[in-house]
Amino acid sequence: MSSILIVDDEKDIRELIGDILKDEGYAVRLAGNSDACMAEINAEPPALMILDIWLKDSRMDGIDILKTVKRDNPDVPVVIISGHGNIEIAVAAIKQGAYDFIEKPFNIDQLMVVVSRAMETSRLRRENADLRRRDVTSSEMIGSSPAFKALKSQLEKVTRSNGRVMLTGPAGSGKEMAARFIHSNGNRASGPFVSVSSATIEPERMEEVLFGRETAERGVEQGLLEQAHGGVVYFDEVADMPLGTQSKILRVLTEQQFARAGGTDKVRVDLRVISSTTRDLRAEIAAGRFRQELYDRLNVVPIAVPALNDRREDIPELTRAFIDTLHRTQGLPNRSLSADAEAMLQTMPWPGNVRQLRNVIERVLILGEGQGPIEARELPGQDSPGDGDGKLVLSGAMATLPLREARELFEREYLLTQINRFGGNISRTASFVGMERSALHRKLKSLGVVSTAKVGRMMQMDEDEDEAEGV
Repeated sequence: MSSILIVDDEKDIRELIGDILKDEGYAVRLAGNSDACMAEINAEPPALMILDIWLKDSRMDGIDILKTVKRDNPDVPVVIISGHGNIEIAVAAIKQGAYDFIEKPFNIDQLMVVVSRAMETSRLRRENADLRRRDVTSSEMIGSSPAFKALKSQLEKVTRSNGRVMLTGPAGSGKEMAARFIHSNGNRASGPFVSVSSATIEPERMEEVLFGRETAERGVEQGLLEQAHGGVVYFDEVADMPLGTQSKILRVLTEQQFARAGGTDKVRVDLRVISSTTRDLRAEIAAGRFRQELYDRLNVVPIAVPALNDRREDIPELTRAFIDTLHRTQGLPNRSLSADAEAMLQTMPWPGNVRQLRNVIERVLILGEGQGPIEARELPGQDSPGDGDGKLVLSGAMATLPLREARELFEREYLLTQINRFGGNISRTASFVGMERSALHRKLKSLGVVSTAKVGRMMQMDEDEDEAEGV
């Protein structure tokens, strides 16, 4: 996409412009009518178009071609030329998205100034698009826990198709990261990734933001769907989309086209749709807040993104990745993680999931104590587990219990915490707490932990492994 396409029905004019531009080092292509023009564009979009308004013996005039190009290849600057130019034509062309307007007969120096500026605009647009794609591609999903591996396996499968994906999971669990993974590893990686935050767009502006608008004063203004043409559009928290907009999105999914607000022309789009929600959409449907037909269209491949509490084994790896990223992007200290801080992070509650973990690490690095390893005492809510002298402060309830009951209560909570920390892996838990695996099984059973549904299921798997190993 580095050539200049010159479209003019007068052979002498297009060849003259072509020769001038070749002498300046530009690669050029020529077209004498609308059919040849569209064939050149479809073969390879140019870096710049120089387009005559009046084209003899053509199905489309310059304005029609301009509309088509700005619809299908909006990043291509178009310079309009005409021997019959007037202010009305110039205004009409600019409103339809033309970069500039030059009237014949033109001054060569004037032409070269406009071409030079337009080519620079084209170069900057391509560089910005490349930077955006590179940023998305470099965003990698991090983890090695069973829950994470299962998620990544599902995501890798859907990258091989254009099927619509519905991501579900609690807020902050990484649903947008999963959507970006699908985009950057799929066949649309070279196209845009456009995120639509349904919860933050005012309902009365939703359709204008999505579909764009056309006004006499400002001409064509692209919406998010048009910007996502050829790539992926990601509907974040789709349950917040107004009912009226839902029906129009349903039509877009069916027809792959729409009209801008205030316009009549149909805009064709080629999109892959990924959506996400933290809500139960079936309950929203039952309550009349979400359309069943739209749900059926979006929920082709449902994928659940696990909460951070279900993948605690990934916390150290995630933390180190956040530290590295914050060091590179914000210049924050590149600190390591002490063993006690790592253990504390794995046992803390994370209602805000991965997003909360990142925020905590950023706060610690900003307010932290020098360049050494991050210590447990620096983590929020861990200021006073003891009295400052290394002594454990008992809660009032535990202090009133007999020694045996207090010990059992402590052992139960301690072992449950460690089991959750290691994702239900009894072998790793036993190694950390310093017990034989069979002894840990007996201890858990004596404490009644085996009756806990989630842990019991994990333990049963481990017991099956024990039997297979002859333990």
